Amino acid sequence: MPEPLTGNLLVAGPLLIDPNFFRAVVLVCAHAEDGALGLVLNRPTDIAVGDHLPGWVERLAPPSVVFSGGPVQPETAIGLGRHRGPEPTGWTEVTGRIGFVDLSRAPGEIVGDLEALRVYSGYAGWGPGQLEEEILRHDWMVFPVEACDPFLGDPGEAWRRVLKGSPGRPAWYADFPLDPRAN
Repeated sequence: MPEPLTGNLLVAGPLLIDPNFFRAVVLVCAHAEDGALGLVLNRPTDIAVGDHLPGWVERLAPPSVVFSGGPVQPETAIGLGRHRGPEPTGWTEVTGRIGFVDLSRAPGEIVGDLEALRVYSGYAGWGPGQLEEEILRHDWMVFPVEACDPFLGDPGEAWRRVLKGSPGRPAWYADFPLDPRAN
């Protein structure tokens, strides 16, 4: 198996038209021989987090809505956070200071300095070898997580921002038309 992609970003290639992943930016949260799991970072919904998890609202990075993390198990709420200082209680590291927050705990039980939080509905999943195959097909481009802040204030610009800030050919795709046939 190639080097695990955990902690990297997947940016959808401009020709990936699956509505679940069209112009998606995905944080790979786990990657091993048995598959991969990620969260789509740039799909805010109209559902207010406060309607379902009111105790967590003050810790949220704006906007304070649930994000669609992917098509798998959309009824599942997943907390993704970033901390300062010591690792918080109720925390599972993804990469560096970014990790999963245990939303089943009361917010006061999360000891540590949680500086940003987003709540996701569902996740993206790949079976053994599936993600690697999609990368070889150029459905996805791989970038370091530093290329996009997962807690960006304007998540709708994440796809373009990552591509625009990259060196070489990927930057060309930043202005790719939504429908190349209409160009």
